[in-house]
Amino acid sequence: MTIAAFSLLHVLVFVYWLGGDLGAFYTSRYLTADGVPADRRLFAAKIVGDVDMAPRTSLILALPTGLALAQSKGWLDWGWPIVGAVATAALGWLVLAWHLHLNHGAGDLWKKVDMALRWGLAATLTLGGLGSVAGIVPLPIFLGIKALALAGCIGLGLLIRRTLQPLFPALGQLASAADTTQAEQTIQNTLNRARPQVKGIWTLLLVAAFFGLWTPTSF
Repeated sequence: MTIAAFSLLHVLVFVYWLGGDLGAFYTSRYLTADGVPADRRLFAAKIVGDVDMAPRTSLILALPTGLALAQSKGWLDWGWPIVGAVATAALGWLVLAWHLHLNHGAGDLWKKVDMALRWGLAATLTLGGLGSVAGIVPLPIFLGIKALALAGCIGLGLLIRRTLQPLFPALGQLASAADTTQAEQTIQNTLNRARPQVKGIWTLLLVAAFFGLWTPTSF
């Protein structure tokens, strides 16, 4: 029963992450499609931002649900108090992420906390994953690869944020300027640069799912 519940939760993380990314990716086409009025482009941008909270939520929940599943299946022996502590920290981070989304940033301090959590988790997962693959860290190799995949997803997410920085001023121009040609071109160029990075996340998610099903302990 416990294993089935944690398995379901971990699968739902994958489903909502990939599905949400696909939804946001598809809707973003209306930001650059020909003949779409400015107000509809702005509405599409709002939908993209809201739908994107599904993969953002899934990213935060991937580690605690994965750890709970690994502990319940005996792949890890960290103890439930540690797993519970990780889950509690993840829920706190999730509250922060939603607070930033609903309040449009809600201050530089909380943004910096969120970014520090992402960088710190990416670094920790990278070190743990590499240690597992190298045989230094006592972690099944498939869990090490999944850790590296999650670290890569976080890294690409940070890169996408940097790539999308010109998007938000352009959306402001779209809402206020009489001539929106330059803003529309900026939006198109920015999204074109970000789309390969999004596809990179999809690839890493499929890699993580494959190794989670294969579960090799060595090569």
